[in-house]
Amino acid sequence: MMLELNAGDQSMLQGEQGPAVAAAMKILVAFSKAVGARELLDIAGAHIDGCLYHGQASLDFVERLIEGGGHVRVPTTLNVGSFDLIHPGLVKMPPSQEAPARRLMKAHLELGCQATFTCAPYQTRFRPALGEQIAWGESNAIVFANSVIGARTNRYGDFIDLCCAMTGRAPAWGLHLSDNRRGQILFELTGSIEPSDALFVGVGLLVGQRSGDRIPVISGLPQPRDEDQLKALGAAAATTGAVALFHAVGITPEAQTLDEALHGLAPEETIRISRADIDNALAKLSSVPDGAPLAAVSLGTPHFSHDEWMRLLPMLREVAPGRGIPIYVNTGRATLTRLQDEGALAGMGAFGLIPVADTCTYVTSILERLDGAVMTNSGKWAHYAPGNIGVSVAFGDMEDCIRSAAGGHVVRGTR
Repeated sequence: MMLELNAGDQSMLQGEQGPAVAAAMKILVAFSKAVGARELLDIAGAHIDGCLYHGQASLDFVERLIEGGGHVRVPTTLNVGSFDLIHPGLVKMPPSQEAPARRLMKAHLELGCQATFTCAPYQTRFRPALGEQIAWGESNAIVFANSVIGARTNRYGDFIDLCCAMTGRAPAWGLHLSDNRRGQILFELTGSIEPSDALFVGVGLLVGQRSGDRIPVISGLPQPRDEDQLKALGAAAATTGAVALFHAVGITPEAQTLDEALHGLAPEETIRISRADIDNALAKLSSVPDGAPLAAVSLGTPHFSHDEWMRLLPMLREVAPGRGIPIYVNTGRATLTRLQDEGALAGMGAFGLIPVADTCTYVTSILERLDGAVMTNSGKWAHYAPGNIGVSVAFGDMEDCIRSAAGGHVVRGTR
């Protein structure tokens, strides 16, 4: 299958628009040929997942683009980095790692990217629109954009997302194309299921584990309270599997009916999900029992939205933890700025609240205490943190997390 390039693509490839653009287009062309794309398409925006410092190669790549006069061509947001630039005192990192971690974040800004440093760019003013073609990295952002918003992106990895941003182009393949967005595997929720936050996490875990490379359709899902519950579902599905798009019948924009989600065809497989299945999936996220001593609470993976803060803050005042158990809340700097402008965080430190921006507590050494379990309401955090930072995890909903912080030990299900 031949890849056809237009005159603009050829101009970039031949170096007529600078060496950085030529390098980006050369990589993009090779990638497009590898995935079998016939042409490239224009994108309206990009989200870059390469701000986490994983070694010198990641920094070298961006530095070379800067040296070649590179600059992004579309509005481009940045995922979390390895450092909290807003609260540098929180991060425990040797200077030999801190310097390149900071430099990598700054280097992306020199390419013209926006200083968002959030895994939830859909919470910023750069949120895409229904049907808009974009090139996003970061698994939860990808599945949210495709599923909840109805924008169009594939799962772009490090460097390819930046090459798309540098050229304003992406390969016309995969989820960019309507025919490839058809649901293929059907998950039916059975029985009476309460629409709790944990429900959406549990459904996401199961969908991710069972979908493989097929696009899941979920029927019988209760109407979500807000998009944060869908955010949690998508993040869990993208964590335990390769899900980049899900359709929730009657909820997500491309699935007003089951027939629409499946494009009029029959599903390749139907899987029924019971309350017991969900409870079993959630139980596997915890490695400690109720009553286990608690070292910290970590919320906001993906980053806490303003709505989630508005649910959390009254809860803190009501339960009044303040027993020395820190409550870390990962959030985007734009959301944090809004909260500060509103005066919403005044006095919250007395309850153990510690906002974290620009990064996340499961990828950066921030937690002060590791002498007990860390409790979270995030399926993604619970999945990754044990391997990343070596902690024991207790999973529970937000109310459970705050009550546990107040008691100093894991409490679940007490109302």
